[in-house]
Amino acid sequence: MAYDFTKLKHKLSEADNWLKKEFLGIRTGRASVAALDNIKVDAYGATMSVRELGNISVEDSRTIRVLMYDPAQTKAIEKAIGLADLGFGVAIDDKGLRVNFPELTGERRHELVKLCKEKLEEARIAVRTAREDVWRDIQEKERGGSVSEDEKFRLKDALQKLIDDLNELLEAQFKKKAMEIEV
Repeated sequence: MAYDFTKLKHKLSEADNWLKKEFLGIRTGRASVAALDNIKVDAYGATMSVRELGNISVEDSRTIRVLMYDPAQTKAIEKAIGLADLGFGVAIDDKGLRVNFPELTGERRHELVKLCKEKLEEARIAVRTAREDVWRDIQEKERGGSVSEDEKFRLKDALQKLIDDLNELLEAQFKKKAMEIEV
């Protein structure tokens, strides 16, 4: 009997995509609109993203411009960016908001690499959880008689290969992001 790893592959893909998204939000000293993606603003009686409340663009290598659709939300967006505590400087002018990315100090770079390691570990935990669920299912099928003992160990090897491949991919993403931060 061939075991269906489709659900596992989907969970592994989700972990990979989650880590990519988290790494996009960690700035590397250069302005990136993705840095504002995880910031939520209380506006119109709901929680909304900055992207839903205004047009975001990169003005120069260390500045993002936010042009609000409704200028009345300027203060709410400014407050949300400040509360996110990402180290950005926010200035209001006649056109909207200007978000400044300060130069990264050696200490801040070290903190960002540490944050990346934490995100990597969260992704690894999700991968381990998914692996344990599948391994438990395989063992139950073996106890139920639908999988032989030899087949169980063959499936375990295939399972571990999938996990190892993804862990290598996650590690490569971490190393790439750490290099971006340290440059």
